[in-house]
Amino acid sequence: MIVYKASKRQFLFDAANGIEDIVKDQVEQRLNIRIQSGSSEYNSWKNSLGNAMYHVMNTKSIRNDATVAIEYRLPLGKMRIDFMVCGSDENQKESIVILELKQWEHVSLTDSDAMVGVTFYGRTEELHPSYKAWSYASLLRNFNEDIFLNDTRLYPCSYLHNMIDRSVVADDFYSDYLEKAPVFCKGDKDKLQDYIAGKIEFGDSSDMLRRIDTGNVRPSKELADSLSNMMRGNSEFILIDNQKIVFEKALSLGRRASTTKKSVFIVQGGPGTGKSVVAINLLASFVKLGLNANYVTKNAAPRAVFEAKLTGSMKKNIVGNLFQGSGAYVSTFADELDVLIVDEAHRLNAKSGIYKNLGENQVKELIQASKTTIFFLDEEQQVTLQDIGSKSEIEKWALEFGADIYYGALDSQFRCNGSDGYLSWLDNTLQIKETANVTLEEANYDFRVFESPEELRKTIVQRNDHSNRSRLLAGYCWDWVSKTDKSQNDIQFEDYGFSMKWNLTEDGGLFMIAPHSVDQVGCIHTSQGLELDYVGVIIGPDLYVRDGVVYTDPSKRSKMDKSLSGYKKALREKQPHIVEKVDNIIKNTYRTLMTRGMRGCYIYCTDQETREYFKNWGTCIHSLKNTKK
Repeated sequence: MIVYKASKRQFLFDAANGIEDIVKDQVEQRLNIRIQSGSSEYNSWKNSLGNAMYHVMNTKSIRNDATVAIEYRLPLGKMRIDFMVCGSDENQKESIVILELKQWEHVSLTDSDAMVGVTFYGRTEELHPSYKAWSYASLLRNFNEDIFLNDTRLYPCSYLHNMIDRSVVADDFYSDYLEKAPVFCKGDKDKLQDYIAGKIEFGDSSDMLRRIDTGNVRPSKELADSLSNMMRGNSEFILIDNQKIVFEKALSLGRRASTTKKSVFIVQGGPGTGKSVVAINLLASFVKLGLNANYVTKNAAPRAVFEAKLTGSMKKNIVGNLFQGSGAYVSTFADELDVLIVDEAHRLNAKSGIYKNLGENQVKELIQASKTTIFFLDEEQQVTLQDIGSKSEIEKWALEFGADIYYGALDSQFRCNGSDGYLSWLDNTLQIKETANVTLEEANYDFRVFESPEELRKTIVQRNDHSNRSRLLAGYCWDWVSKTDKSQNDIQFEDYGFSMKWNLTEDGGLFMIAPHSVDQVGCIHTSQGLELDYVGVIIGPDLYVRDGVVYTDPSKRSKMDKSLSGYKKALREKQPHIVEKVDNIIKNTYRTLMTRGMRGCYIYCTDQETREYFKNWGTCIHSLKNTKK
């Protein structure tokens, strides 16, 4: 959606006469977003548009009949392009220069791909502005039918008009993205003018922005073919058994997506039943059909891993535009997408944003944004107090929107060696629910209890040598001190000579597949929704056993873990069932960690009696089998 559009001549006039107020009014009218005068965004318009871009555009080398667009809202999300200049190149081909504007004065290098260190109120990591400009251009090319069919030339770049020292932002570490989208800094005004003038040699005589803004938003054939080719032959994404039944039902609902009658499909399934496999297959199929579809999860890890598997690279790629976080739809218009595929729906929150201050309810926003919404759900994998995704919550909002509700189930077990017996035994042993599986006698699954965390680590490393599919995970009972001081280790058992770090920041959500991450320890946030061959789990002091009874202790969780945030306040307020809810969350966390392994789960418990408890359940298999012999 266009917020501001004018000729270059008109832009110069507006920029000299309070363009920040003009843009503010248009953002409020067109996007329904309230902006306070004097806010950081308001001041950025004043400084970047009224000053920096005024001086860039105020040159005879850029044609007066070129079109300027400001705060162009991209399709399929809330992202906005800061500044665009539109016209035609020397061959009369329609062309758009896309600028990402930043007021930053300093940045620092990071170890993360496409990320720079920026200091606001504290040091944080932000996307490199050239990556942002390039990714926005990729999104336009792959989802705007008019741009794709007319082969419109897109030229992304970034302008950091307050930055004098360009050595970091132009470092070779970012060369992949600088080649796609050059960066200009303070003192580069003339170079940026030449860049724009070289791409826009004629004015916008065809009113291309209007066509682009009102045209169809559809995945390009190029993107659809690429994703389809990536899926083809990938054995990890082959549908089996009732996965195919659920897939065909969901595909049918997506095909008949309608703005007059929404559809909501609730698919329930436990660990390893193939929820993510079906979800990824659906994404590829919907895109192939030309439908606007996104794969959505709250946790970044599944998105990062599937994106990497589909692109064949750990670098960010245009395929990533199809993968979104659950908080990305706060400002999305009703029915903007044809299909949303929501994996790990049990992890949805009410509020979005870093400070949980955006939106009203993620379930509501997802259903509102899409004509058809497919939720993959396992309520027994809710692992924080903020998790609200449940069958009843989805039904409530589906009815609110007058949607037709459909149901599906995935119950064939493909993880834990296909052993439903292990899952039932685990539920019984963790005392989540009573089952008939009081031993592992019938479970064809490699479960072991280790007396030493170091022996556990060595065994997992040995297992990992074969296929890079074994990892150590732990309950979040140790502070992540290495996040700010990489010389420190986080999880330490001095008596055993064991000392390791939590998963490092440079891997992002790719901990479960990054080759060297076996040397680190993952947690629930980097592993949920993903699977391994063998998993080693360190059960911390937040879960312990006394006289055969499983207890939980939330006070033993690290203060850096936000999973139980609000628990103490709820206790003081005597909120009903809060103790039971926290108990379930801690047990569900270990249940989730202990079901990541397809072939085996090895554990070490920090508490001796807890080790004996699990060991006795496990070793009784051998005694029973020996008795039978």
